[in-house]
Amino acid sequence: MSTALPLTADADARREHYAELGIRIAALLEDEDDAVAAMATVACELHHAFAYFHWTGFYRVIAPELLAVGPYQGGLGCLRIPFARGVCGAAARTGETQRITDVHAVADHIACAASTRSEIVVPIKDADGRVLAVLDVDSDDPAAFDATDQAQLEAVCAALAPILARSQAGVSR
Repeated sequence: MSTALPLTADADARREHYAELGIRIAALLEDEDDAVAAMATVACELHHAFAYFHWTGFYRVIAPELLAVGPYQGGLGCLRIPFARGVCGAAARTGETQRITDVHAVADHIACAASTRSEIVVPIKDADGRVLAVLDVDSDDPAAFDATDQAQLEAVCAALAPILARSQAGVSR
């Protein structure tokens, strides 16, 4: 996987690209138990694998109803996001993936970058269903993310969840 997949790639090409990336991420994270290292690695790999991923990173639950920026790739991210605001907050609050084709149509969208046009946010949950963090991917292209992206990013987050859960065991939120 030497080049970033373009936005114009069809669902089959996207699935194949994610499959190759999944193998690479699994190898990189083998025996990793540090959440920050794991998130940084995943953010980097995802960001550089897809030409339409313009901001790729994590927001971690650091207190009740509050997210803080974690490892990311791209321009400056928002430092704190309450569960009550924005697309990341909605994913954390509901525990459900948010796939937004037009962020300007979302009344409480938090514009960390004015260039963002579409976004997908996937919650990362522990075995009890508590949200530990969210993966946030922004694109400067409208409707950049499809069902294939959603399913594959959800799989990446499910694989990452045990590392985050072990790392955060005993941390009061």
